[in-house]
Amino acid sequence: MSDEKRKPTPEEKAAAEARAKAEALRKLREQEAQAPQAASPVEGAKEPKEEVSAPEAKPVSEMTPEEKAAAKKAAAAEAIAKAKAAKEQAEAASPPAKPVSEMTPEEKAAAKKAAAAEAIAKAKAAKEQAEATSPPAKPVSEMTPEEKAAAKKAAAAEAIAKAKAAKEQAEATSPPAKPVSEMTPEEKAAAKKAAAAEALAKAKAAKEAKEAAENGANSADSTPDADAKAKAAAAAKAKAAAAAAAKAKAAREAGSDESGDDDAKAKAAAAAKAKAAAAAAAKAKATQTAGDETLAEEAPKAPSKNQPYLDKYVSRISEAFGQEVIEASYINELGKEVPTLTIQNERWHQVAQFLRDDEQLSFEYLSDLHGVDYEDRLEVYYHFYSYKNRQSLAVKVKTSREESKVASVMDLWHGANWNERETFDLLGIHFPGHKDLRRILLPDDWVGYPLRKDYVQYDEEV
Repeated sequence: MSDEKRKPTPEEKAAAEARAKAEALRKLREQEAQAPQAASPVEGAKEPKEEVSAPEAKPVSEMTPEEKAAAKKAAAAEAIAKAKAAKEQAEAASPPAKPVSEMTPEEKAAAKKAAAAEAIAKAKAAKEQAEATSPPAKPVSEMTPEEKAAAKKAAAAEAIAKAKAAKEQAEATSPPAKPVSEMTPEEKAAAKKAAAAEALAKAKAAKEAKEAAENGANSADSTPDADAKAKAAAAAKAKAAAAAAAKAKAAREAGSDESGDDDAKAKAAAAAKAKAAAAAAAKAKATQTAGDETLAEEAPKAPSKNQPYLDKYVSRISEAFGQEVIEASYINELGKEVPTLTIQNERWHQVAQFLRDDEQLSFEYLSDLHGVDYEDRLEVYYHFYSYKNRQSLAVKVKTSREESKVASVMDLWHGANWNERETFDLLGIHFPGHKDLRRILLPDDWVGYPLRKDYVQYDEEV
């Protein structure tokens, strides 16, 4: 391939560009040196300087990272220079500033719009400058912890700047405020709507700022620490409170009566929301509790520590009197897991004597005896204790309401004397075999048994 048709290499292109830049700089310096000598005392028309042709722009795809950064900085510098020139031109063309006190409402609105436009231009220029001066973006995986934190702060600052610029623009475009006392009902309604729209816009801006900060945090660091989360939550909470305060203030300005209604509605809505949340939490808790109870019911229960004793009592009594004498046997979980038996009424005295005299049982002590009314029947409850074996036993004996009687055990345990008399006095259960069965608390001529559920007082004056 000939030298004419061969394409220059990147190194040759760079060298040519460097030579062109050096030549242009040399010519520019010569012109600046010759300009003072050729200038006349009264300048009429200046000789135009020879334009220096800029070297041919290189495609971005062929640039090195250093060249890309340099191009970005040059573009930013050019943007700043243009903004500065536009500002100077505007200041030169604008009339001398008038005091605000002397301005008409139209001039005030125009000045406000101009200030907002200038603020937006400044923010845009600052953003372009920041983008130009910032180094090329680095992947998050390659960032150091310091770089991640800096990126997070930059994202948050950018979100705040956007919200501030939007607020200034909204304030600039809004018409001059009119006192509420001078407003017509239609203007009050319009002002109220505008205040509501402004509050929504502020809330939306706060939400966007929060999301932008969170997105910046997520892009800078996929696993932020607890402090960063707490700060972001506190900032979001403060912004929400500020938005709510601004909404309330705007509503108050729109009209005291209407704003009072809005505050009441807002409070009612907040209360309803809190009530609904509490109800949902209670429902979830109840569901969880019900699920736990269901699981507990489905899970098999561990045998009681007193189950061996109950098996022993059932075995001994069944061997002596047959299984039919025991109507029921169970562990009373509500009564300290005491082994409990229900014995046939007709065989009760024989079983009671066996409980006392059997060598393996030896229940020589009767600690309690009382009656219970279950409406369809009456029951006598006994509680025994064996000092020899250090074991407890509960026995129940059922009887009918019409002919209530249970064999007395006063001859076996003398302590049953007063207990059986009390049960007879209050429930009307007779104990055949008792040597002195009479009332112990009430007079002998008392009518009825006060602990029965169908008891009706005979003497109403008492």
